[in-house]
Amino acid sequence: MKKLIITTCLFGGLLIFASFTHFSTENTSEYATKTTPTEKVTKEKKPTIVGVAASNENFTTLVAAVKAANLVETLKGDGPFTVFAPVNDAFAKLPDGTVDGLLKPESKKTLTAILTYHVVSGKFVAADVIKAIKDGNGSFSITTVQGNKLVASLEGDAVVLTDAKGGTSKVVLTDVEASNGVIHAIDTVVMP
Repeated sequence: MKKLIITTCLFGGLLIFASFTHFSTENTSEYATKTTPTEKVTKEKKPTIVGVAASNENFTTLVAAVKAANLVETLKGDGPFTVFAPVNDAFAKLPDGTVDGLLKPESKKTLTAILTYHVVSGKFVAADVIKAIKDGNGSFSITTVQGNKLVASLEGDAVVLTDAKGGTSKVVLTDVEASNGVIHAIDTVVMP
């Protein structure tokens, strides 16, 4: 009789365990996403600065210029970089024929200097730039990859960049995240 009770308990326990296992597997599979490891990595990875710019119609002129200057691979690099990216309208403010002239192969050196003047080594989100301006008594000097400096200051709530020639550009969009840095859109091309 004792063997029968033990056997019945063991058998019952196995049935409960089997039912629980089936229930658990059935319910979790309903909520689980069926993603391959490659798809998971692709979904989680942000594009580089070049990828972000290329996917935004406001940066088509900038992307064409980056390609003409052979800077695509550089801006796909590890970084981090902060890019003050001129929107298409910023390039349109340049004198007639300037952009076309800069995109020619013989202008590559000048174009590279202009583009790298818009890039800073390191990641500076808007809050960092504003804090640096306030800590610097109203201005923050930024050394660009090109070697010259930009000076950031505040005009109301907007960050304004002053270039080496005294020209100014307003930051119109901040903190566009990329896998290798951040982009801040500006309304005027700055000149070294």
